[in-house]
Amino acid sequence: MRQFQKSHKLDNVCYDIRGPVVAEADRMQREGIDIIQLNTGNPPHFEMNAPDEVIRDVRLHLKDSEAYCNSQGLFQARKAIVQYYQTQGVMGVDEDDVYIGNGSSELVSFCMSALLNDGDEVLIPMPDYPLWTAAATLAGGKAVHYLCDEQSDWYPDLDDIRAKVTDKTKGIVVINPNNPTGAVYPKEILEGIVKIAEDNGLIIFSDEIYDHIIYDNLPYTHMASLTEDVLVVTLNGLSKSHRVPGFRVGWMVLSGNKECAKDYIEGIHILSTMRLCANVPAQYAIQTSLGGYQSIQDLIAPGGRLHEQRDIVYEGINSIPGLSCTKPSGAMYAFVKIDTEAFNITDDMQFALDLLKREKVLIVQGTGFNWPKPDHFRIVFLPSPIQLNDTIERLRHFMAHYIQE
Repeated sequence: MRQFQKSHKLDNVCYDIRGPVVAEADRMQREGIDIIQLNTGNPPHFEMNAPDEVIRDVRLHLKDSEAYCNSQGLFQARKAIVQYYQTQGVMGVDEDDVYIGNGSSELVSFCMSALLNDGDEVLIPMPDYPLWTAAATLAGGKAVHYLCDEQSDWYPDLDDIRAKVTDKTKGIVVINPNNPTGAVYPKEILEGIVKIAEDNGLIIFSDEIYDHIIYDNLPYTHMASLTEDVLVVTLNGLSKSHRVPGFRVGWMVLSGNKECAKDYIEGIHILSTMRLCANVPAQYAIQTSLGGYQSIQDLIAPGGRLHEQRDIVYEGINSIPGLSCTKPSGAMYAFVKIDTEAFNITDDMQFALDLLKREKVLIVQGTGFNWPKPDHFRIVFLPSPIQLNDTIERLRHFMAHYIQE
């Protein structure tokens, strides 16, 4: 019988956030075993639900959502997105510069597929959100990973970025606030990246899905507010800030030097029209979400649930011998460092499997984020404080008795 193999385009593609360790967790759950799931940023799973007015608007417009809409999205939703970025200092954009997608993940694929020919390179942070590397690879390009330095609060290493630019480089991806490290980049770092892009004629792809989730009143700068000389492609959405990941509603905004990218933008438009339109009901959540009171502010303020959970994980991890982490300034993750020599760890996926089987805690190993060494893992701090304290104690017990064989 003829056997069918997967495409070779997938040879270097991984998405271990939902990979083999998760498959084992699913098997265990089918057997009735309770698992603390710390592998994905899925707020509703932890009873962090959408604001009532967002749900109300979607319900009210269900009958208006039966037909296809404009391939770029509903006009009123795109208008609200433009107005939001105007308040953030991003000028020179209008509704035609906005593309609404089925989550920002769909638009990551669009912006890579429309740009890359075989062998073209894109600079992507290391560690990264693995979808960027996967999308670049599937588009025929090459992901070249630049270092985010743990010793410098996980900020991008500008010298490393400069050293990795070649005549094949088309763009630089910036994830700010960062997933998986929780870093929020200062303005001077972003200005340094803009200078590199200007000097080398590169596009900047700014993944800002966590721009509402920033702790301790740190200032936040939108990349697109810093330049009009290079094309900036900003990606964002409601999945995290408004706790509706299942709605699959995100957007992409083109700003800066669009004149140099007319053909590329046409490619994005072609991909947008090919899928007809994004999920229409969820688009009715955008205008309400971007205007008025922002409930996420209560969650990230001192005393708020996310702020408290961030502190529990940071303090708890650093109290466990053999583990440490930099304090996350944004998002909902900590990227934890393991003393691999003390525990003879050479395989971080095996480490994650052993933790799952022994303590029923599901995390993602650091190599799943294209980190080159088996010495990190990502933990999500969305569970309640009670559950997080329980998780910390399970980790403490595990590390006290663990040596990788």
